Amino acid sequence: MNLLTPDIGLVFWMLLCFVIVFTILAKFGLPVILSSISKRKQFIEQSLVAAEQANEKLAGIEEEGKRILADAHSQQQDIIAGAMAERQQIVNTAEAQAAESAHRIAEESARNIQVAKENALREVKNEVASLALDIAEKVLREKMTDDKAQQEAIAKMLDNI
Repeated sequence: MNLLTPDIGLVFWMLLCFVIVFTILAKFGLPVILSSISKRKQFIEQSLVAAEQANEKLAGIEEEGKRILADAHSQQQDIIAGAMAERQQIVNTAEAQAAESAHRIAEESARNIQVAKENALREVKNEVASLALDIAEKVLREKMTDDKAQQEAIAKMLDNI
């Protein structure tokens, strides 16, 4: 028996064993293997479809997130603009109230100054009148020491009235 050149009998029995094993495998093993491969192929295809759907959903979610961020940013800008407008309105109102208050205080001060001025003038006039009466009284006393001069002064006054 030579290993490099096998006998015909050995080849026949090897071929017969191969055909029997192949037939048994083809009848029982190959369908199981093929169905397992088919199931695996379907599972992989379903996984690919699911992954593609998940990617689409993720892209949709990313777009939704971007849209929500854009909406939030625009709302933030609107809120900031509204707050700035309200601040400006409050500042303008405060300035107007301050100006009105300052004007009112100035008018009140002017009135107080005018009243004080009129009171001072009245007091000065009263003092001047009082001094004039005192001086006139002293002058008249010196000049009217006698009754005749007093009677003539009274007559002149009555004529003037």
